[in-house]
Amino acid sequence: MTRVFSGVQPTGDIHIGNYLGAMKRFVELQDEHECFFCVVDLHALTVPQNPDILRNKILQLARIYLAIGLDPAKTTLFAQSHVPAHSELAWLLQCITYFGELSRMTQFKDKSSGKENVSVGLFTYPALMAADILLYDTDYVPVGADQKQHLELTRDIAQRFNNRFGETFVVPEPLISDVGAKIMSLTDPEKKMSKSAEDEMGRISLLDTPDMVKKKIMRAVTDSENCVYYDPDKKPGLSNLITLMSVQTNRSVEDIAAEYDGKGYGQLKKDLVEVTVNTLKGIQDKYNSISEDEIRKVLSEGADKARVIAEKTLQKVQQKMGLR
Repeated sequence: MTRVFSGVQPTGDIHIGNYLGAMKRFVELQDEHECFFCVVDLHALTVPQNPDILRNKILQLARIYLAIGLDPAKTTLFAQSHVPAHSELAWLLQCITYFGELSRMTQFKDKSSGKENVSVGLFTYPALMAADILLYDTDYVPVGADQKQHLELTRDIAQRFNNRFGETFVVPEPLISDVGAKIMSLTDPEKKMSKSAEDEMGRISLLDTPDMVKKKIMRAVTDSENCVYYDPDKKPGLSNLITLMSVQTNRSVEDIAAEYDGKGYGQLKKDLVEVTVNTLKGIQDKYNSISEDEIRKVLSEGADKARVIAEKTLQKVQQKMGLR
């Protein structure tokens, strides 16, 4: 069975864009592949974190993983820091990764722009991401467009290692969603919906109340035309709402636009509120039924399973490099 690996950082508020763009797909993938889904807490440390908040966010994200339908009997759920091989392999891969390659990463440029003190961890982040993926002989990685460059680097690193030391790593392929892969901010639809942006009105958290969902959608930025059609370039705000409706109802954006033609933006927003509240209700009901003990048990057992595979890969790499 082919293997899939993906991870989410336990920072900010996990929002509907994360769910519809990536995490919903995780649930489908667990029935078709051997899956490893990770709380990538080490990646969170590339910027300063409050330790108490981070601890809670790690458990919260694991709880959300379970609430959206990931099944520990089918898939391996674990926290990255609970498997030391991630950090160890990351160092070994850094030693065959070129400075210029990391310098060209657009995410580093974006996140470091205008900042005086930038951590080395933020710069070397893609090498740790490569280690995360390569440890598990991963065949496929579900990624958004913003992570595609990092996956290409992972592939380059794997191929370079294989050429230099002999066949060792599986070279992973991307799994990129089409519509819904990029849900935009409700307040600034030129930007991707962000779980860490200061403006909370721009995102719909998976844990938002119905009243908060209504408030955010009804205030979502559109335009003054009040004519419904799908055009992300000319009408980014409206097109984002159509996309949100499309991916939640499994209907095409063309069908949605045709249905609301002549009805105006208000009706679309009202119906989108109802659909979104219903989407979140199922997740929130499950989320509230999961105990902290259950979460810790799932993470512990998942780390035990992941550690066996990761250690085997790490030892193979160490041997190839002359460390064993």
